[in-house]
Amino acid sequence: MKPEDTAVVVVEPAPVPVVRQHNAITQARYDYTACQLDIFFYLLSRLRRDDTADQEYTIYVKDVEALTGRQWNYQQLREATADMGSRMFEVENERTYQQLWMFQRVEYIKGKGCLQIQLAAPIRPFLFNLKENFTSYQLHSALKLSSKYAKRIYQLVSQWKDKTSTRTYPLDEFKQMLHLKDPKGKEPELFQNISQLKARVLDIAVRQVSEHTDLKIDYELVKKGRAYDAVRFTIARQQPQQLPIPFEQPSEDARANAARQSLETLGITQPQLVATILGDPKHLDQLFKFTYQLKTDKVKATKNPGGLFLKICGLR
Repeated sequence: MKPEDTAVVVVEPAPVPVVRQHNAITQARYDYTACQLDIFFYLLSRLRRDDTADQEYTIYVKDVEALTGRQWNYQQLREATADMGSRMFEVENERTYQQLWMFQRVEYIKGKGCLQIQLAAPIRPFLFNLKENFTSYQLHSALKLSSKYAKRIYQLVSQWKDKTSTRTYPLDEFKQMLHLKDPKGKEPELFQNISQLKARVLDIAVRQVSEHTDLKIDYELVKKGRAYDAVRFTIARQQPQQLPIPFEQPSEDARANAARQSLETLGITQPQLVATILGDPKHLDQLFKFTYQLKTDKVKATKNPGGLFLKICGLR
C-alpha cells in the first residue's frame, strides 16, 4: 500500500453534537468508486447496535442493483472489495494514533449472487457513529446518487443537516477529502481550475443531492484576496420524493417493488404489461439498465421514455 493512499484524521477532543461528529470515514481522504460507495452505503444500512463482534453481513447483488438501478458483475465487485479492504484509515488524537482497515473477511458465495462481509472489529465503532448521521431514507437516497462526488458530498453535508450550512472548508482540505489533491504532492491535482471543480464536482453534486435526497443544497465559494480559498454548503430540508424500499425486505420483494416504481415513473401502468415485465428476469434487467441510462443521460427520451423502453424489450 502506498503511503499517499492513507488519510490522517484528527478527532477533536472537545465534545461535539453527534450529527457533526468528525467521523474518520467521513473526513478521511479516499477515492472510492461509485461501486465501492454502493457497497459501503448498503453495508451501513445493515448495521445494528446489537450485532455481535463477529457478525456477518450478506449482500445480494440483485438487491443493490434493484436499489441503485446500476448493474455490477462479480469481477467488478471483487476488485471493489479488494481495494476497499486494502485501504488504511489513520485516526489520530492527542493520546493515540490508530491504523484501521475495513474488512476482516469477504467471501463470495458462488452460484448464489451474494457476498458475506465481516468487518474488522476496531473500525466498527466509527461505522456505527457514521450511521447515526443517516436515516433509512437517507441511506436509500445515497444509493440513488450516481456521481461518486455527490455521494461523498451528501455524506459530508448530512453531518450538518440540523443547521442551515456546513462549516467553511478550505479548498485544500476539501480536495484532499475527495481525493482530488495529494497532501504530499506526489500525485497530480485534479480540477485545479475553479471552473473545472464547479462543473465536474460541485454542480453535479448539488443537482443530484437536491433531486434525489431529503436535502436541498447549494455551495458558496469563498475568496481570499482575488482567489477562491474555501467552500461551504447551504442546506435546506425538503420533503422526500418517494418512500424508501425497506432494507429489511426480502430480496425478491425489493426488486419487484423497485421495478414497479420504475414502471410507474415511465408511465407503464397497464396490468398485463406490468405483469409481463415483472415475470421476465431479462425484462427486469433491461428495465434497471434503461432507468439508469435515462437518469445519467446516456439515453435520450424526453417525450416518451416508456414507449422507448417497451420498444427495446420487443413489447411494442
